[in-house]
Amino acid sequence: MTELFSSKWKFDHLLPSCKGKLTVITVAAHFNERVDPKKRRDKVYIGCGAGFGGDRPMAALKLLQSVKQLNYLVLECLAERTLADRFQTMSVGGDGYDSRMHPPGAQEKVLEIATTLGLNVSVAVAYEVSVRESGMAALSRLLGGSNSSTKKPYIMEGVRIWYSYGAAPIVECLEKYQPNVIITSRVADAALFLAPMVYELGWNWDNLELLAQGSLAGHLLECGCQLTGGYFMHPGDKYRDISFQSLLDQSLPYAEISFDGKICVAKAEGSGGILNFRTCGQQLLYEVGDPAAYVTPDVVIDIRDVSFQSLSSHKVLCGRANPSPESVPGKLLRLVPKDCGWKGWGEVSYGGHECVKRARAAEFLVRSWMEEVVPGVNHNILSYIIGLDSLKTASISDDPSSWRTSEDIRLRMDGLFELKDHAVQFTKEFIALYTNGPAGGGGVSTGHKKEVILEKQLVGREHVFWQTGLKCSKVADSITQEVTREENLLKTDVVHEPLSLPEASLNICSVDCSSKEIGLSSAPSGQKIPLYTVCHSRSGDKGNDLNFSMIPHFPLDFERLKMIITPRWVKDVVSTLLNTSSFPDSDAINKRDQWVNEHVKVEIYEVRGIHSLNVVVRNILDGGVNCSRRIDRHGKSISDLILSQQVVLP
Repeated sequence: MTELFSSKWKFDHLLPSCKGKLTVITVAAHFNERVDPKKRRDKVYIGCGAGFGGDRPMAALKLLQSVKQLNYLVLECLAERTLADRFQTMSVGGDGYDSRMHPPGAQEKVLEIATTLGLNVSVAVAYEVSVRESGMAALSRLLGGSNSSTKKPYIMEGVRIWYSYGAAPIVECLEKYQPNVIITSRVADAALFLAPMVYELGWNWDNLELLAQGSLAGHLLECGCQLTGGYFMHPGDKYRDISFQSLLDQSLPYAEISFDGKICVAKAEGSGGILNFRTCGQQLLYEVGDPAAYVTPDVVIDIRDVSFQSLSSHKVLCGRANPSPESVPGKLLRLVPKDCGWKGWGEVSYGGHECVKRARAAEFLVRSWMEEVVPGVNHNILSYIIGLDSLKTASISDDPSSWRTSEDIRLRMDGLFELKDHAVQFTKEFIALYTNGPAGGGGVSTGHKKEVILEKQLVGREHVFWQTGLKCSKVADSITQEVTREENLLKTDVVHEPLSLPEASLNICSVDCSSKEIGLSSAPSGQKIPLYTVCHSRSGDKGNDLNFSMIPHFPLDFERLKMIITPRWVKDVVSTLLNTSSFPDSDAINKRDQWVNEHVKVEIYEVRGIHSLNVVVRNILDGGVNCSRRIDRHGKSISDLILSQQVVLP
C-alpha cells in the first residue's frame, strides 16, 4: 500500500544554489498524454487517513485495521491557514515548516523510523521549485525556451510562494519509482486521490469523464470523517441526532473506484457514525463555489447532476459528475504571502447584574480613548460580547428583547491596523480598563501580532515547476540510494477527446426518491417554522466568501425552498456579520446596509441531482481566514445560525 501525504517544502531550494548537483525540473504545462498507460487493476481502493493537519492519527490506524483491501491511504494536511502560520514562523527566524510536513525532511524522518523498525521502504517526494529572478535565463536555457522581458511570472528571492498542483506529480512518482510512500508539497485535495486512480486504472489525461468521476470521489473523501458522520451529528434535529457513542466509533471513509468510472464511497463495516444521502450531499457542496464549474488542477467538474444511492448502511454509490465545457484549467492557483497589517486585541469579563451594560460602557471607553490618540481608526476595530452575539448572526431581528439574559459575559475587541504602533496602543488602552473602566471587570488579556494573507493569483502552467526524487532505506547495509529525474516534461498541446462512460454505469447512480432514506414528506405551509425542520446545511469559506448548502430533508420541499432562499433574504440574514459593535446605532446600521448593497453579492445555484441549493456570499468574511477579526474566521458556524431563522413556506 502506498501512502500519499500532502506536505510542505521549506523554501530554500533555489535553482542557482544547486552547488553542482543536478536539479531536474518538470513543467506543469498542459498535460502530456500518458504513453501507453497500463491498467494495473480493475478496481482500486483508496482510503482517507487525515482530512486536515490536526486530524486524529488513531482514526487512520483503525481504518487500516478494518479495511484490509485498501491499496492507498491519503493524508491531506494543508490549508491556507496552515501555510500562513508556517510563513509567519519563518519570517521571525524560524524554519518555517513543521519537520513532519517538509517533503525532504519528512522523507528522512520516514526512512529513520523505517530503519528503527527494520523495514525496507522507498519514499518519493514531489514538491514545487522556486526560481530566483537571476536564474531565469539559466532556467530558460535548460528548458529550451526564451526569456521574454515582458513576462516575469517568477517571484523575487526571499518570498515564499505555493502552487496548487494536480495529480500529475504523484502519477510521475508512481510510474517512475513505485514507492511505498509519496510526500508532496501543496497538492489540490481531490488530486491526491485522483493520482492513484489514474496510475492504477490506466486512465489518461484526456479521459475527462473518468477524471471528473475520480475527482468527485476525491472531493467526497478529502475532509475525512465529515463524510461519515463527523461535523454532521446535531442533537435536537431528528434527521441528524446520532448518539455520542456512535460518533466516537466513526470510521474514516474510503472509496472503491472501477476502471470504467464507477464509484462507491464507504466506511468500515460495523463502525459508528453514518454514511448516507445526507452526509454525501453536505460534502458534495462543501466549499465548491459554482457547482457547474468546480475547478481542480486536473479537470473542471460539473456536479449539478451528481446523485447518490445507498447500497447498504456503510456503502453509497456515486455518479454523474461531468467535465465542464472548459474542462481543463489553463492556469494554476498561486498563493503569495502579503502583509495585511497588525492585529491588536483585548478581552475582559463581566458578570452579574447589568453585566452587558458594563461591557457596553467598556467598549465605549476604549473606542473613545483610541480616537483621542489615533483619530479615525475606530472603523478598524470589531467588538462583540461572547455569550451574547459572538457569532454575530443570532437573528435577523435587532430587537434587544431577543437577547437572552446572561450572567457571565466577555467583551472582546479586535482591531486590524496598518501600523504596529497602533496595535500596541490599542492593547495599552484596553488594559486601562482595570483602573478606569466599569466595575467588576476581570481577566483582562491582550495581545498583538503581524497578520499575513495569502494573495491568490492565477499563473499559466508553463510558469510552474516541480521536482521529484526517491530515497530508499536499506536496513541490511544502511545504504541510502537516491534517484533523481533526468528528463524534462516538454510542453505540448493536447486535444481532449470526450470519452463516454457506459450508460449502465450511470443509470445505476440515479437517486431513488421513494426509498425510506429520502422519503416524500414535506414541511407544513402557511406557518412560521425554523428552517432546520425543512433542510440541513454545512458552511465554509472560499477566501473572503461564504459558501453554504441548503439540502432539503425531502425533495418535494425543494421548489418551495427556492422561493424563500433569495439573494435579498440571504443578505438580510448575514448582514449582521458586518456589525462592528454589539450595539450599533441607526447611523452604523445604515452605513452597514449601504456597504452590503454595494459590495456583498449573493449567488444561488441549483444542484439538480440532489435537489439542493448552493449559496455563495461574496465579501462577507472580514477579509478571509488569515486576517478576519471574527472568532469564527471560516464562517463554519453560520450554517446552523441560518437554519435557526423562522420561515413561512408557501
